[in-house]
Amino acid sequence: QVHLVESGGGLVQAGGSLRLSCTASGRTGSSYVVGWFRQAPGKEREFVAAIGRTGISTYYADFVKGRFVISGDSAKNTVYLQMSNLKPEDTAVYYCAAGDLLMIALRTAPTAYQYWGQGTQVTVSS
Repeated sequence: QVHLVESGGGLVQAGGSLRLSCTASGRTGSSYVVGWFRQAPGKEREFVAAIGRTGISTYYADFVKGRFVISGDSAKNTVYLQMSNLKPEDTAVYYCAAGDLLMIALRTAPTAYQYWGQGTQVTVSS
C-alpha cells in the first residue's frame, strides 16, 4: 500500500506561481509512475503531467506545456509540480496518483493509477 499526501495548493493571482508537493509513504521501495491530475467543478478529472519510474522521463498535457514542470526527489519520496504563469482556468483540485502502469501510454488514464492522494485546491483569481 502507498499513501500519498499533496500539499502546496492555495489562492494565487493570474500569472503567479505555485509548487505542489506529493509525498509518498508505505511501499515506496517499488517504483511507480506518478501523475498529477486535476478536477474542476462539474468537469471530469483530467491528466496534467506524469513522471516515469526512473524519474527521467516526463510527460505533459498540451495545455500546461511550457508552464508546468514535474520533478521528483527520490530521497524524499516526493514529486513536485511547479506551476507558473497560472491562469483562472487552472483552478481545480489537484491530485497526485501513483501506479504500476503496464505501459507509459496509459499515463493519461486515471484508472491506470492504483493510489491517490486526497487532493489540494488551487484557485487562480483573474
